[in-house]
Amino acid sequence: MRAIAVTGPSGSGKTTLVEAMASLEGSRSQSLKLMGDIGVTMFEYMEDKWAVLDIPGGHDNLSQIGSVLAASDAAVLCVPAETDAAVLAAPYLRILEETGMPVFIFINKIDVAADRVSDIVSALQRYCRHGIVLRQVPMRSDNEIVGAIDLISERAWEYREGERSTLVEVPEKMFNREQEARTELLESLADFDDNLLEQIIEDQSLLTEDVYEVATRVLQRHDLVLSFLGAASHGNGIQRLMKSLRHEAPQVEALRERLNLPDDILAVSCSADHLKHVGKAILIRALGDGVQSSIRLGGGMIGSLNAIDVKTPVSSLAPGKFALIIKSDHVAPGNFYTSNKTIDLPEWTEAHPAALRRLVEPVHEKDDNKLSTALARLAEIDPGLTLAQDETSGLLEIGVQGPLHLRRTVEKLAEAYGIEVECSDVPTAFRETIRKGVEKRYRHRKQSGGAGQFADVVVAIAPGVRGSGFEFGDTVKGGAVPRNYIPSVEAGAREALTSGPSGYPVVDLRVTLLDGKTHSVDSSDYAFQMAGQSATREALSEIGTFVLQPILKLEVHVPSIFAGSLAQLASGLTGQVLGFEAHPTATGWDVFRTLLPMASHEEFSRALGSATRGTAWFESNLDHYEQTREYAAADA
Repeated sequence: MRAIAVTGPSGSGKTTLVEAMASLEGSRSQSLKLMGDIGVTMFEYMEDKWAVLDIPGGHDNLSQIGSVLAASDAAVLCVPAETDAAVLAAPYLRILEETGMPVFIFINKIDVAADRVSDIVSALQRYCRHGIVLRQVPMRSDNEIVGAIDLISERAWEYREGERSTLVEVPEKMFNREQEARTELLESLADFDDNLLEQIIEDQSLLTEDVYEVATRVLQRHDLVLSFLGAASHGNGIQRLMKSLRHEAPQVEALRERLNLPDDILAVSCSADHLKHVGKAILIRALGDGVQSSIRLGGGMIGSLNAIDVKTPVSSLAPGKFALIIKSDHVAPGNFYTSNKTIDLPEWTEAHPAALRRLVEPVHEKDDNKLSTALARLAEIDPGLTLAQDETSGLLEIGVQGPLHLRRTVEKLAEAYGIEVECSDVPTAFRETIRKGVEKRYRHRKQSGGAGQFADVVVAIAPGVRGSGFEFGDTVKGGAVPRNYIPSVEAGAREALTSGPSGYPVVDLRVTLLDGKTHSVDSSDYAFQMAGQSATREALSEIGTFVLQPILKLEVHVPSIFAGSLAQLASGLTGQVLGFEAHPTATGWDVFRTLLPMASHEEFSRALGSATRGTAWFESNLDHYEQTREYAAADA
């Protein structure tokens, strides 16, 4: 069985293409939808077994693509027949380039193409460091595309609605165009084959079988990308694509070699879901012999092995075939497995950083304890979902790829776990600090029958270096404060700094214990902790604080044609532009860097999606804190 991943931008017709591929011979197919609407369809074509994995388009679904590609022998990039849409394919071309796998481009909706096919290929070429070469050219009649000419066999096929294309003579008016495109294809192939190059130079007659053989070898090594034409909704061009896949897509052994996998790797897990009445189900592909029910995988016994119809047990799995692992909590998508080990997938499979963050609370109090467990289980099967705990509120915080991903997560919590949730914005992590220092004495005294409480401290508070956080020291002499009580003073000071006069944690200052007094009976750790806390709080109220805002450093990965607009976008959100440069390995991409207030993070994310048609993404890290503009203006 060969596995083909079908990917591409939203609206390119991927699902229609997969359905057309599966129905070519009218054979019965099996399909299953998994988390994120990842589809797997199995069928037979010309007595070969196929598994086609359909990856939904759109930025929110890019996190799903890596593990699917790691389990596939080849990929079909489905793109609409428009030059303007080429940039939408840029994120997919970028990751396909990183995989090193054979790639077929299918230019879909060719029946309504307004642009020349050569122009569409040129637009795609901007984002691909490997050459993209036409394998077919369109046949036109009255300015409408009515078929295609194969440039290797030099046969012309005329499209028939709902039927197989008909073999026809190459139209005389198409001869020059066909020869021009064929020469370009042959010269591109000859760059990777000396024998073919020699035959072309000596103007020898080329055998079609030899050219097919070179094309297969060149494509399997990912030396070139070949592009095909068609209209999936009419069934046009599908037969030619499938025949090329049959001859040129490699078997599972090539996947092992391409990824340099150890001999003991048994399987790869590529997708998952929480299925109703079944529970957690992991889609795996066998990469070696020995995958069967009740075996050890990743150091634990698997529960059961089922076909993709979910209910049919599978006793064993030949290399290349797919099945579902059920009732196996230790297995998760996005890994290679030996019998005893779990091995990470390549770095290129990793999801982009979360674009949105939300605090999540259950609608019903009874679900409070269940929510964290349910989210953890979702995160196991959803590579784009991250979990954290908000340090201020203590609520669960999720990171998602975008609004659609957020909605899908909320719906999955309700559907699979019966938990309704409410989402709210994550508050900006403001801080407070001081500009000047002060000394403060505080005496903590309490008497209420029995042992009393007594502690007397003198502390000095002084500004620290920006970014230093909190420092504590002491200059106590003569044992005025016994050494065993000094850590309690520090603990009290730390407690006071958790919330300053404006309600935010106080940072970048130094507290020094200068002096104090004790009582032989009533002094205790608790008393000195309370004294340190109260002294610090009173000092902060006396000298006042000002608010700091967190500043993020963003590294934006953006198609070059959009890079120029980002400077204005960042500046409009009070960001500081650091510059941009061409990406060192991704053709047609730039890396844009800027400093941006954390409060503008989400607005920037929304604006970036709009400005780049959903193609750009960014990494963000806390860079420093600086005074907020409103407090700076008030001080002025």
